[in-house]
Amino acid sequence: MSTEHKLYLKRLKRNKRTIILIQIILTTLFILTWELLSKYNIINSFIFSSPSKIINTIINLYVNNNLFIHIWVTLKEIILSFSFGSILGFSLAIIFYLIPNLKKIFDPFLTLFNSLPKVSLGPLLIIWLGANIKSIIVMSLLINTIVTLITIYNGLINTDSYKLKLFKTFKATKYQTLIYLIIPHNKEAIISSLKLNISMSLIGVIMGEFLVSKAGIGYLILYGTQVFNLDLVMSGIVLIMIISFIIYELINIIEIKNRT
Repeated sequence: MSTEHKLYLKRLKRNKRTIILIQIILTTLFILTWELLSKYNIINSFIFSSPSKIINTIINLYVNNNLFIHIWVTLKEIILSFSFGSILGFSLAIIFYLIPNLKKIFDPFLTLFNSLPKVSLGPLLIIWLGANIKSIIVMSLLINTIVTLITIYNGLINTDSYKLKLFKTFKATKYQTLIYLIIPHNKEAIISSLKLNISMSLIGVIMGEFLVSKAGIGYLILYGTQVFNLDLVMSGIVLIMIISFIIYELINIIEIKNRT
């Protein structure tokens, strides 16, 4: 490894550490400011809560053996909806790529359905599937599948045309082109779709829990709103942010390994 390359890598590491440090400082300043504003009644702590109250609420949930039960319920629903949405979206993207006329037929219907507020379908899902986890998973799938499909499909159709011509020159079949060129060429698009999918899955699960759940973080937020326990509401929001951050970082690790 050359000296210039070593210096370049050092600059990258230094820049990364600087960014992380700034993020930590900003987060710390935000939490301290929020706590002080609440402590000295500059903001209404009943409405806006405070970091110390949120921590105490989470500790109380843990002491009462409720914390991990609610986290597990929501996490299980997210994993299921994320997995099903990714597989379904990827499969449909491949089918539409291989059969372009099929995409043209369904395109207006997908656009129409994607613009439909999914929460409006909640009452129908409850009637059709019952007030259970099935309704929550389907609600999430209605949100994340189309986004995954569109993201992956756009990547597939933008595959390097020169490489496609090269494969045609060597008389590669559609299957060979798909497996050895198109899918590997679009790894980044697929990973990007996973990042969007996890966000959409989380939104769908929480929306579903607002409608039908008897446990989960969405249930905690809804219950806290009903009894005007805004500390519980804010605690639920913080827990959602933590779960989302952890899953997002796991996908980031996959993306980094894919690049290397």
